[in-house]
Amino acid sequence: MKGLSREVLIETGLRLLDEVGLDGLTVRRLATELGVRSPALYWHIKTKQELLDGMADVIIQGAGMGPPWDGESWQEWLRRRARGYRRSLLAHRDGARVVASARRMPGALGEFEGELSAMVALGFTPVLALRTITALANYLNGYVLQEQAGVEAGDPDAGDLLAAMPTLAAALRAGGNPMDEASFEHGLTLLIAGTEAQVMA
Repeated sequence: MKGLSREVLIETGLRLLDEVGLDGLTVRRLATELGVRSPALYWHIKTKQELLDGMADVIIQGAGMGPPWDGESWQEWLRRRARGYRRSLLAHRDGARVVASARRMPGALGEFEGELSAMVALGFTPVLALRTITALANYLNGYVLQEQAGVEAGDPDAGDLLAAMPTLAAALRAGGNPMDEASFEHGLTLLIAGTEAQVMA
């Protein structure tokens, strides 16, 4: 067994998250996995919430935070950032739920300040920079929460319901699953277009 540390607890928590999901992840389960009694964990992480905060920090930083690259427009950067964030959330079972439940993430907050500063240098006001990143994060968290909800397709009553909703039926025939990659990119395009309008206002 590895020596206990905050990093080991978070790493093990993420591995257990992939195995049992957020609802199955308990301090007792974590202690059993590490071969210790629960009180031994509290030297490193005081509460389950603190564990989740640390796990969320790792997930978010795994998205590759940081300001735009040299020569990269803020629009290209937001797209790259959003896609990386979504991949990082999807990389862990219930990843979006973990991040949505987090209260504070010191590591990610340090990177976040650098991103906001870069946006201000590119013409954003501090308020618009914060609101833009917040709106993007809320969109991504909500989208991935839906993706990870695991709702089964193939409702036997779907045909009857769609028969009474011809416009919806036509949209689904033409566009397919409203939670697919194209739909994600559509929402992202709308957010960036709205931000462009705000920046130029």
